[in-house]
Amino acid sequence: MNSPQQDQAIRIVPLTGRIGAEVHGVELSGDLDAPTVALIRATLLKHKVIFFPKQVQLTDAGQEAFAALLGTPVAHPTVPTVRNTATMLELDSKLGSRSNGWHTDITFVDAYPAGSILRMVVKPEVGGDTVWANTATAYEDLPAEFRAFVDQAWATHSNDFDYASLGASDNPLGAKAYEAFVSTIYETQHPLVRVHPETEERSLVLGQFLQRINGFSLARTAVLYQLLQSYVTRLENIVRWRWSVGDVAIWDNRATQHYAVDDYGDQHRVIRRVTIAGEAPVSIDGRRSFTVKPEPQAAPPSRAVA
Repeated sequence: MNSPQQDQAIRIVPLTGRIGAEVHGVELSGDLDAPTVALIRATLLKHKVIFFPKQVQLTDAGQEAFAALLGTPVAHPTVPTVRNTATMLELDSKLGSRSNGWHTDITFVDAYPAGSILRMVVKPEVGGDTVWANTATAYEDLPAEFRAFVDQAWATHSNDFDYASLGASDNPLGAKAYEAFVSTIYETQHPLVRVHPETEERSLVLGQFLQRINGFSLARTAVLYQLLQSYVTRLENIVRWRWSVGDVAIWDNRATQHYAVDDYGDQHRVIRRVTIAGEAPVSIDGRRSFTVKPEPQAAPPSRAVA
């Protein structure tokens, strides 16, 4: 086990003024001491996404064990886990797993993950970077009049989105991956703005799983969505990570979006992710997100006792 004094040797290097930092001097495992874990959590809340370069010692089991220090690891609601793991999701480009769309993980459920731990296993020779955006500073950048609107607005999120628009229809393996992804259809109501349960920051809840802003047609939703997303993804609001094998990224899924850049052609890319259980978002006026589909199973009718 690492000593409690290890945090004295830890070095944190911010990557931009708004999001992202490298963390040096920590060897990730399930045996980190409490002060080190507390420092990692505080750094994550401040920088939104943090990177631990070349953690080549980390195995699948070690990644899950480390994740358990940050919260409760949870499996993806529809996609099978990696063999011999309880909660790990593998994104393999040969199986059509290319998350090349801006999203916050799994917002099609109410209590979507609080965070994720991503580890590069097979890196393409060129390309394959991942980009993260700060949804809290994006909210702060909105004009006051626009914030007054989004503060009250809600939207429908679903995993049954227009996958063909991402090019999956041209790839039968991508279509197969999508079949697993939508094996259960979810539909959830989220506020456009949530209050972070730890920092109390306000952040935008958007991403590719958003289908419709309540009260607007699909066409007008698309216009509003693109306008809001333009604040999320502006260059001043993002950080881009160029992977090496063994690199680990951890992000606060409650205050970020991310995008895996699909610029590596037929090269092989494999990355493994463990997510941490989250809580249903709470709106500025105190209302909580809720899932509409699938409907909760009704209790069986009571039977009279003769």
